[in-house]
Amino acid sequence: MKTKAVRIYGVNDLRLEEFDLPEIQEDEILAKVVSDSICMSSHKLAMQGEKHKRVRYDLTKKPSIIGHEFCGVIEKVGKKWAGAFKAGSKFAIQPALNYPGPDGAGTLWAPGYSFEYIGGDATYIVIPREVMEMGCLLDYPGDNYYMGSLAEPVSCVVGAFHAQYHTKGGSYVHSMGITEGGSLALLAGVGPMGLGAIDYAVHNPRKPSRLVVTDIDEARLARAAQLLTVEEAKRNGVELIYVNTQGMADPVVRLKALNGDTLYDDVFVFAPVKPVLEMGDRLLGKDGCLNFFAGPTDTAFSASFNFYNVHYESHHIVGTSGGNTDDMIESLSMMAKGELNPVFMITHVGGLDSVAGTTIDLDKIPGGKKLIYTHKKLELTAISDFAEKGKQDPFFAKLAEICGRYQGLWNREAEKYLLENAPEI
Repeated sequence: MKTKAVRIYGVNDLRLEEFDLPEIQEDEILAKVVSDSICMSSHKLAMQGEKHKRVRYDLTKKPSIIGHEFCGVIEKVGKKWAGAFKAGSKFAIQPALNYPGPDGAGTLWAPGYSFEYIGGDATYIVIPREVMEMGCLLDYPGDNYYMGSLAEPVSCVVGAFHAQYHTKGGSYVHSMGITEGGSLALLAGVGPMGLGAIDYAVHNPRKPSRLVVTDIDEARLARAAQLLTVEEAKRNGVELIYVNTQGMADPVVRLKALNGDTLYDDVFVFAPVKPVLEMGDRLLGKDGCLNFFAGPTDTAFSASFNFYNVHYESHHIVGTSGGNTDDMIESLSMMAKGELNPVFMITHVGGLDSVAGTTIDLDKIPGGKKLIYTHKKLELTAISDFAEKGKQDPFFAKLAEICGRYQGLWNREAEKYLLENAPEI
């Protein structure tokens, strides 16, 4: 079977190509990808090429298909997996396989980085045995595809919350998770992943009593407050406070005052910016835990951290990259129940032809998640631009009308219309 896919050959060398997939073996699965959400991690892969830790081959000889936040439909199941999976079922994939490569170099393979025939930015893929053996091919019962593509980024948030830990004097046992009923600060917290963290903090069973979210962009803060309201948080027992720290002489003083003049139990940092990370350190209270969520591209990135407080105030720091399979299952379950609605992460949609440029320039494109429909040919377009483009193009006029009925958010009806009417790649 032929597929069309975006493959990486080297640093910022991404190519949309058509090529033949091999016939599946008895321990493999053939699948159709419908949607993929472009992740900043793919941008970092493009920047690093073969230097990326999850690249497995000489890319000039065996290019990898990029993309790892994808959802689709199973087409054909190899004999080994016939009892576990069936054709016609929707699926999502946990790309963090934690599958060790045989080279002994500590490489952990992952779809979107390490394989020739599986990645999210493709029309059809061959799912290798490693995915099934590690329990990472997951059933997705939703009535849409975009939520399946958001399950992986949501699982990153879930994993970060689970990775937090706290201790008690006289014990070496780590109590995992944020402090229940405590205070939580999300710094630079209204980007797409920050919004996911607000949603999860408010709606998951283990909640803080106070949630303070900062940023320096008033428009983004206003949008966050519109989508994830103070009233909704209050209904769930959380005091939610949005704060613009732009221009403050010392934001720590203000943020401490908002928390009853006390420091915080948990702090998340969503931007790899030295002053923001150092502010997070200063906000930690006794036994406080700081999660450095934002992955830097600079391998020498560093910041000051108060090690006096590590010793005497039991400060902790963790860094998480992705979630595990349990986190992904929790994400899918909460979304299916309507407990999480991460659709606000999506700000742009496009087709497979827009993947290469979008991935390379992702750090320069404003907004949140860029959702790709892999069988479509479509310029990457912000949802907020649908109406303007609709003045010349009836296709976008209809999308603008549909999204206008959903607070300007992407939705099942818009997806259905796009899949039925956008040109094929």
